[in-house]
Amino acid sequence: MNRKVSKFLKDYRVILLLVLVAGSIAAVSTLGIQQGLDLKGGSLIQIKLEKPVDAATMNTVTSVLDKRLNIFGVKDVKVRASGDQNVIVEIAGVQPDQVADIVGKPGKFEARIGNETVLTGADIVSVQAPIITANEWEVPFKLSTAGAQRFAEAARGKAGQPVNMYLDDRLITSPEISPEVATGKPTTDVSITGAENSKEEAEAQAKEIETLLKSGSLPVKVKIVGVSSVSAELGKQFVEGALIAGLLAVLAIAVILIIRYRTPILVVPIFMTTLAELIIILGAAAVIRWNIDLAAIAGMLAAIGTGVDDQIIITDEVLAGEGRRTRRKFRIKDAFFIIFASAGTLIAAMLPLAYVGFARGATGIGLLAGFAFTTVLGVLIGVFITRPVYAKFIETFNLGRR
Repeated sequence: MNRKVSKFLKDYRVILLLVLVAGSIAAVSTLGIQQGLDLKGGSLIQIKLEKPVDAATMNTVTSVLDKRLNIFGVKDVKVRASGDQNVIVEIAGVQPDQVADIVGKPGKFEARIGNETVLTGADIVSVQAPIITANEWEVPFKLSTAGAQRFAEAARGKAGQPVNMYLDDRLITSPEISPEVATGKPTTDVSITGAENSKEEAEAQAKEIETLLKSGSLPVKVKIVGVSSVSAELGKQFVEGALIAGLLAVLAIAVILIIRYRTPILVVPIFMTTLAELIIILGAAAVIRWNIDLAAIAGMLAAIGTGVDDQIIITDEVLAGEGRRTRRKFRIKDAFFIIFASAGTLIAAMLPLAYVGFARGATGIGLLAGFAFTTVLGVLIGVFITRPVYAKFIETFNLGRR
C-alpha cells in the first residue's frame, strides 16, 4: 500500500494538482473573491449616448466614466460598452442615487465673459481638493499657461464684470474680474465657489464639481435610461440558497454513487477531486479578478456536474477493464476519448454565448457570458488537470473493484 501511495504522489499530474490547489488557496486568501452585484448588492446604471459612435469615441466615454467613479471614491466598478450607443455601469456595494448624477453628466466646463468663451475644460491642468467652510465651498484649480494668457487678454480692462462659469451649461458661479486680473497679468490659479443650505450639501456639490473637472468632459451627450439596484441582504439570500442547493446536490450524488457501485469509500475520491476542481476555479477567478455572481455559480455547478459524469465514465471503464493492466489502460483511453469529445461539444456550445456577451455587453447577455466563461474554465481545468489525476488514482488503488 505504501508503495502505491508513493508511486501515486510522485506522478507529475498529482504534483501539478497539489501545487495548483495550494496556489489557489493562497490566491483566494490573499486576493479574495470579487462578488458580483447579485451577491454583494449594488447598482446597475444603463446610459444611452445621443447618437451611435465609433470604437475610439466609445473607449473615451467608458474611460472618462471609469475615471469619474474612481475619483469619486467608488470601488468595485465595471464600465462596459453595450453596442455603439449604450454603456452599462455596474457598481457593487453602492446605491444608484449616490453616483447617478456623476455618470449621467457630460462634464463640459466653460468660463464666459459676456458671450465670449474664454476657458474650457481643456485649459484645466490640475484640480485641488475642495475647501469647505460652513455651508460655503471652493474648488481651486490650475490653468495651462496658454489658457491663463487667453483669459488675461479677454479680461483686460473689464474690472468688475462677471466671469460666468458653467458646468454642463449650468451656471455655477459668477466671480467678478478683480482689478489685478483686469491689468492683463495672467494667473494660473483659479477657483469655482458657491454656497449651499448646509455643510453636507456643500461637501456633496464641491465633490461633484471636483470629480467632473478632474475627469474631463464626455465627447457626446449622455442620458440615464435605466437604474436598478440589488440589496446586500438579497445577495446574502442568494448565496445561502446556492449553498443549500449545492449541499442537496452533493447528498443526492453521494447516494446515487453508493447505490451504483456499492462501495461507499469510492465516493471519497470523487468528491475530493470535485473539491480540488472547485478550489482551482475559485483561485483562477481570484487571480484574474473575475466577478463571482449567480451566473458564475451556475457555471461552476455545470462544470462540476460534467466532472462527476466524467469520473463515473472513468470508473466504469476501469471496472470493465479489470483483470489485465493493459486492458485497463486501453479502457481509460477510451474513457478519455469520450470525455474529450464531450468537453469539446460543451465548449463549442458555450463559446457563442461568451463571444456575444463580451462583444455586445448587454445586461442579460452579459450574464450568459459569465455562465459560459465559468463553465468553459471549469471544464478545461477538469479535463486537463483533475480528471487525469482521478483516473490515475482509480487505476493505482483499484477502489472501483466490486
